[in-house]
Order: sequence, then C-alpha cells, then structure tokens
Amino acid sequence: MKWTGLNELREKFLEFFESKGCLRLPSFSLVPKDDNSLLLINSGMAPMKKYFTGEVTPPRKRVTTCQKCIRTPDIERVGITARHGTFFEMLGNFSFGDYFKHEATAWAWEFFTKVLEMPPEKLYVSIYEDDDEAFDIWTKEVGVDPSHMVRLGKEDNFWEHGSGPCGPCSEIYFDRGDEKGCGRPDCHVGCECDRFVEVWNLVFTQFESDGKGNYTPLEHPNIDTGMGLERLACVMQGVDNLFLVDTIQNIMKHISQITGVEYGRDEKSDVSLRVITDHIRSTTFMIGDGVLPSNEGKGYVLRRLLRRAARHGRLLGYNEPFLYKVCDTVIKENLTAYPELKEKQEFITKVIKVEEESFAKTIDQGFKMLNGIMDNEDVNVLSGEDAFKLNDTYGFPIDLTKEILSEKGIKVDVERFRELMKEQKKRSRDARKNAGADAWISDTTDLSDVANTEFVGYTELKSTSKVLAIVKDGVRVDSIGEGENAIIVLDKTPFYGEGGGQVGDTGVMESGSFSADVDNTTKNPSGTIYLHACTVKSGSINVGAEVSTAVDEERRADITRNHTAAHLLQSALREVLGNHVQQAGQLVSDDYFRFDFTHFEALTAKELIEVQDLVNKKILEAIPVTTQEMPIEEAKKLGAMALFGEKYGDVVRVVSAGDFSVEFCGGTHVKNTANLGLFRIRQEGSVAAGVRRIEALTGMGVLKYINGMSAVIMDVCSLLKIANPKAVVEGVQKAEQIIKEQQREINELNSKLAVAQIGQLFAGTTEEHGVRVVTGKVDKVNADILRTMCEKARDFAPKCVCVLATENDGKVTFAAACGKEALALGANAGKIVKAVAQKAGGNGGGKPDMAMAGAKQPEKIEEALDSVKETVYAMLK
Repeated sequence: MKWTGLNELREKFLEFFESKGCLRLPSFSLVPKDDNSLLLINSGMAPMKKYFTGEVTPPRKRVTTCQKCIRTPDIERVGITARHGTFFEMLGNFSFGDYFKHEATAWAWEFFTKVLEMPPEKLYVSIYEDDDEAFDIWTKEVGVDPSHMVRLGKEDNFWEHGSGPCGPCSEIYFDRGDEKGCGRPDCHVGCECDRFVEVWNLVFTQFESDGKGNYTPLEHPNIDTGMGLERLACVMQGVDNLFLVDTIQNIMKHISQITGVEYGRDEKSDVSLRVITDHIRSTTFMIGDGVLPSNEGKGYVLRRLLRRAARHGRLLGYNEPFLYKVCDTVIKENLTAYPELKEKQEFITKVIKVEEESFAKTIDQGFKMLNGIMDNEDVNVLSGEDAFKLNDTYGFPIDLTKEILSEKGIKVDVERFRELMKEQKKRSRDARKNAGADAWISDTTDLSDVANTEFVGYTELKSTSKVLAIVKDGVRVDSIGEGENAIIVLDKTPFYGEGGGQVGDTGVMESGSFSADVDNTTKNPSGTIYLHACTVKSGSINVGAEVSTAVDEERRADITRNHTAAHLLQSALREVLGNHVQQAGQLVSDDYFRFDFTHFEALTAKELIEVQDLVNKKILEAIPVTTQEMPIEEAKKLGAMALFGEKYGDVVRVVSAGDFSVEFCGGTHVKNTANLGLFRIRQEGSVAAGVRRIEALTGMGVLKYINGMSAVIMDVCSLLKIANPKAVVEGVQKAEQIIKEQQREINELNSKLAVAQIGQLFAGTTEEHGVRVVTGKVDKVNADILRTMCEKARDFAPKCVCVLATENDGKVTFAAACGKEALALGANAGKIVKAVAQKAGGNGGGKPDMAMAGAKQPEKIEEALDSVKETVYAMLK
C-alpha cells in the first residue's frame, strides 16, 4: 500500500469501474433537479433516485460516479473537530437491476487489495446480522477471513427510509493499528475510537418495505455503494483527518500564507483555519453550480458559510477580504475532475469578493449595535428581538451572535429569535401552487408503459395524433367526458412542453364531437412524455382514439418573439456590462419575459439605454435565426452559452442569431430577428445579492406599453393643467416645490405650537427627591419636534426629567431628556426611555442627557408614562 494523492484516487476508482462495464457519469450539480425533498445534493445516490425508482431510465444499468456533496446539519461542529466538514466527494458504483452482491463484493475487494494494494489483514467487513448470503459470499467466494467478519444489527447495517426500496448493507473497515485505538482488550469494529475506520458502504437494495415491518423481495434488486473520497485519502496517505489530505492541505497553506497563521501552533487558531478551509471548498463549488448568496434556501446556506469563514478570518487577526483569493487554490486543486470551475473562475471570485466586502460593512454595524446594547445595560440574556434585528437588519447570523456573546458570558433568547424567524418566513414564503399538469398527475402515476412523445412543434403547429394515455386526479383512466379535467398523452404533439423557462403551449384538441381546450403543456420528470392538461368542452374521448391538435398560433408567436429576445438580451448585457454576466433563470411567456442575470449593482439609465438600443439594432439588422443539433464539445468550441448550473446531454440543440448570440436551447424561436418588431425594457431590479432581473417586451407588447405610458402622461398633464406633454417634468417640479414649501410652513407652525405646550406640561408638577419629572403625550408631531420639546424643557429647567410620547400611524415614539442637575443626581435618559418604551412593546436608548425610543403598542402609552416617576426615582443617588 503506497501513498496516493486524492486526485489520483478518484481517477483510479472511476477507471476501475469503467473496466467493469460501468458508465462513468460526471458529477451532478449540487443543486437538485426536479427534487424538492433536498436543498442540496448530500449523497452519491441522491441525484439518481429516479433511476432507482424507475421514473427515469438510466443511460446504462451500470454506472459509476464521483459526486460532490454538501451537508450542513453539523455546521457548528465544523472546525471544532477535525472530523466534520460540509463539503465532500462520494465515490460510488451503482447497479439498476443488473449486477448484485456477488459482483459488488468481489469488485470492492479487488479494488482495495489489488488496485490500491491494501493489506487484506487490515480490512474488516461488517454485514447485517441476518444476511447469511452476504457472509457466505464474502468468506467463501471473495476469500475474507471469517475472523474479520462482523455481524451488526439493523441500526448499523440495514438501509431503510420509511416505506419503499430497502435492504441490508455491508461495510468495509480499515484497521489503523493499536496505536490509534482506545487500549481496551475488546476494541473491535464498531468501537467509538479511531482505530477502525469505515471506508466503504455497500447497500444491497433487495426488498420493498411497506413501512410496517413487512418486506417483499424486489424482482430486480439494485446496488448502491458509497465511499467518501477524503476518508479514503486519509487511509492511503496515513493522516488522521481530512484537513491533512494533500489537496485540502494546499488550500489551508494558502490561507496560512495570507493570514500569517500556521496550522498546528495553537488549537484556537487551528479551529479557524479548519473552518475557513472547509467553507471555502463548499462555497466555491456551490457558486460554480449556480448558487448565489441570499437570505433563503440554498443561498442562505452559502451566505452562512461565507460569513462564518469571514468571521474566522477576523479571529485570526485578518480583517480584509481574502476568501476570494483562496478560491483560486480550490479551483487549481480540483481542476482535473472539475474543469468547469476554471471556466467560471472569474465569476466565482467576483461573487465571493462582493459578499465579503458587503459583510465587512455588515459585521461592523452588527458589532456596533451589540456593543451599544451591552454598554447601555448589564444584561445576562440578549433578547430574541435584538438577536432578530442583528440578523434581519445587519445580516448577523445567529450562531455568530451566540459565539460573540458566549465569550462574555451572555446568553441569547434563541427560542424567541426562532419564533420571529418563523413569523418572517411565514410572511415572505411564496406558497407553491399546483398548476397545469401538476394538479392532475402525481410522481407516482405510472407511465412506464407509455411510449415517448414525438415533438413536431418546431416545424408544425397542427397534427393528427393518437391518444396513448389519460390521467385524471393522478389515476389512469380509459376515457373522459364533458366538463372533466385530465392529462392527455399523445404519440406526437406540436405543443411545446414547459421547460427552459419557456411556458407550455395552449390550444385545442378535437375528434368528431369531442372538443377540449389544452390549458397547459408540461413534461414528465425525464422530459420524454408530454402532458397536455385539458378541459373537455364537449363529447368524450377514449385511449386509442385519433385527435386533431392545433396550437394557439398567435400566443406561440408572441412566446417565440420573447424567447429569441431573451437570447439577444443576454448577448447585449455581456457586451455592455462584461462577460461576468451569466443567465441565472428566466421566464418566457406570451405577454412579456423576465431574464435573471449575474451582476453586482443596479444598471444605470445609460447602461439600460445602451442594452435596449443594441437589441433593437440587431432586430433592424434582420439576422437569420438558425437551429442545429451537434455534439456538446463542438457546441462549446463555437462559444455557445449554457444555462448556469444546468446539466446537458452529449448532443445539444444550438440556437444562433448570426455571431451575436449562440446558445444551447430547446425552446422555440423566430426565423429572423426582424420578426421581433420592437424591444423595450419595462423594468430592472434586484432579486438577490449579485442577481439582477430585467422584464422586457417585444412586438405588440411594446406598442401597448408605449400607449399605456402615453395615457398616464396625458392624465398627469390634465391634473397639472399643462397643455404640452413636453412640459410635464417642469410642471411636476413646480408642484413638488409648492408642496415642500407648504410642508415646511406646517412644520414650523407645529413646532411653535409644540414649544408653547412646554409651559402647560410643567403646570401641576412638583419637585421630589431633588428632580422635577415632566411627562405627557403630544398629538400630531413628528419625532424631531418631540426631541426639540424635550431639549427645550431640559435647557429650561436643569432639575427636570422630561419624557414625552407621540403616535403616528400606529407607531409610538418616546423622547427623554435630563437637565444638568438631574444628571448629577443619577438620572439617565437612555436607561429611562428604554424602560418606558419596553412597557409599550418597544425598545431604544441613547445618551444620558437625551434619548429616543420606539414602540408598537399605542394603547399602552399612558401606562408607560405613568411608570416614569418610579423608574427615575429608582436610579437617583
């Protein structure tokens, strides 16, 4: 057994299983496709679930992969221990109803003992306690010494997840020697010490479970194996943890070079180095697969990892952005297996740098607020409200808040924080709506016996087709009649099935007295069967019948115009803004299209005009739009652009508008750019950090937009009594100036009235304990006037403590001020206003002589003001 690098190990594994007839597939994206059950891919088999269930036909019955994975449940433990990591690669070989136990066990042993030359005496095999078949195969066929076989229970060696396919598993362990053990004489496989390391898990999926303890043998059992590449490298390189593996060490060395902190010198700094090393691996690969920082879902995971890494950079004494530099080493160390990282290097670096710079400002503001809270009052527990504000307003992750405060012995009301987070998510969550085919078909509807649909819609908008299947309420039926909604599957169709951001076609389907509206068209998960969501208007239809179909031509024409315009827009954006622009999503419908793209700031008015003019110029040039299918490598040589993070087959469809736009695309397009007529940007804005969105129109949509805007301008002219529309800007400016002047006069009058009320506030008050407490509610004033009134009272009476309140649109403002003599006696406006505001569901603070606070419960203003005297007297010396 000799030292072997991580990259070499990966290649040896994949080559070995190719020699066994397995198809080598590249790693799937970290972003799950057509799987809402996962946020990110977290195992080797996860992206192939539908191959195992039969919903999608695999490209070959034998497959091998090295799958990049992200797991974040134990993120807080990453760095603290050397075992935990969020990013890892999983080696796997899979059989979809082909080879089974005999081959899987023999090949695993051959790879370990022959290819990697691991000593057999160092290897131990565990099996499920009742799996005698596996025991016999390992010992009698493979040749494993029975003394190296271990039987374990269901918890350890039986793979099962509710109902569905399941089965026993077999794990191969490597014995690292007595020196790595616990010293106990009964130390064995399964011990919690570091001696026996589980390296490879072979799952024999041979049963169907009903979830109630009953198991039925599968007709075609499967093999699913998983081996962590980093863990295998630890064994082959003789190191104790993943952070000492060659490629990962090189990343850590770059971090040490930048920060000036060496690994192994101090446990506290080692924690930070491990956190940064792991997190920069995860974030580089996530961004490479199209994930961008945000406050929801995958984007939140990415943001949390980046910010945690940046925080640990500060703990190492390095306060400048640096992670974006380290990602260069991550890409270099993984170049042989993931060349796409190099293609996206400029973009990945930019995203990380922008997020680092943004967090540098955020973290300083967060620290300022934290320090302000802690300086104002000695606290043992930070309120959930304050923790939420740190998170929501300043982007301060809760784990970072807890980390900082724990160093000062302060706890955080995490339970209340989580309540507030849930409330926020509930407010902002977009409810998923089942629309179109999803309302009538489920993932469990079996269409395995239905032939693939032939799509003729690139060239034809009508067809005569045969009905192959009808699905109503998720169940296949033989016929449907008037008034019913159902999915109809045809042998061929001109209807485009929703995909690539383009909406599905609509139209009609007829046969004799039968007539149905096609309300939407989608596809099954594999994209091979087209699902026509229909509403029957008259008659009935049976499976096997012939129908005439017709796509809504006008709607299709509008959609194709918008889709071609989206291609022209992307090329125009790259020309005007730079090559960092990548498509980050789109929606192409008949009335408009929206295009999401990577960019880090709002477009200026000048840039928007440049982009719009460039697209219109290409429309006027009447460039022919062509489509052709070709091998993906040939398409890449042409410079064809792909959807960021999308996975493509070996043969792709390329749509070109001359040399200006060349893209991979399966959508429908015009024949010539002149068919677009006109192009107009309707709106530009942000959808996430580093992602912008443009909404745009073509053809008649542009004319409708211009007519609508013209009508608005004429209405404004009418209101301002302006005859010439060209003078509308000047008219609005004049009206604005008049309003400002009137508002200024109103504020001045209100201020004078408020100041005049000060004398009335003092009436009836008396001096007690050396101070005069003045309180009151003032109507119809803003926060500035309230502050002015308190300042006047403070300056007028040095012994005064003045607390005033006002309400505007349900929001309460408190102001407090303490005169010089009151301050000398111990009065503190910041602490007073904080205590008073809390009585009305608010918070605040400030300086000892002047402070402000807000609150949310107007009905408690009087109660809060009544508490002022007690609060003041309690703090006097």
